Amino acid sequence: MNRFTTFGLAAALSLGLLGSGANAADDAHGKLPTRQSWSFAGPFGKFDQAQLQRGFQVFREVCSTCHAARYLNFRDLSEEGGPGFSEAQVKALAAEYDIQDGPDDRGEMFKRPGRPADRFPWNYPNPEAAKATLGVVPPDLSLMAKARSYARGFPMILIDALAQYQEHGVDYVYALLNGYSDSKDANHNDYFPGGKIGMAKPLADNRVDYTDGSPKTTQQYAKDVSAFLMWLAEPKLEERKQTGFKAMVFLILFAGLMYLTKKKIWAAAH
Repeated sequence: MNRFTTFGLAAALSLGLLGSGANAADDAHGKLPTRQSWSFAGPFGKFDQAQLQRGFQVFREVCSTCHAARYLNFRDLSEEGGPGFSEAQVKALAAEYDIQDGPDDRGEMFKRPGRPADRFPWNYPNPEAAKATLGVVPPDLSLMAKARSYARGFPMILIDALAQYQEHGVDYVYALLNGYSDSKDANHNDYFPGGKIGMAKPLADNRVDYTDGSPKTTQQYAKDVSAFLMWLAEPKLEERKQTGFKAMVFLILFAGLMYLTKKKIWAAAH
């Protein structure tokens, strides 16, 4: 057996093992999410500002009832590349919440209206209080869209890298929110490991009142809040992509100049 045959067999065996491992991972994670179309996908993708505003509305009215977002400050909502709320809107929004502050001059804690610099408050004072009420501590949603993913196996792992497909997490969140397929079991979810999730179905048609004419459906709510969670997990996504594009242009120009310089030097040497 020559070395090329040996290499081919080794490669085939390795690919087989990768494939079987991916299948096992897929089984452990339930159904594989379907790839969705997102405005922020690809090297030049950008967030849809209107979608982020709707997503924040769903997050505020539904998700934040149980979940925290400890990395979200009110002022972030007016930052460039985000939902695009005005400073006045953010100030008014923050003032709707009572924020615990202190101690004051008497050493006592007190409540005051929220400010743009404050973090978005959680409904529970601590994880123990949340567990006592809900039975579990709901995960923080600040990084959820980047923390969750799923295995696509070989050769999709290579294709994803070439296509710059980086939306596994947000696809998973969207699929999870739409994965409640058993009307008799509110906690059954097709995409959650084991098919059983601690969170009952959170979304339903007409639950959130959109004012921009968008469909008031579970699918639309899930799409919008998933996009918002993606922004929440990576608020500088647009800036990162712009910087990456500039770096690539610079490297291409630099490589061209280096090639021309090398060509001129070697031409003179000969």
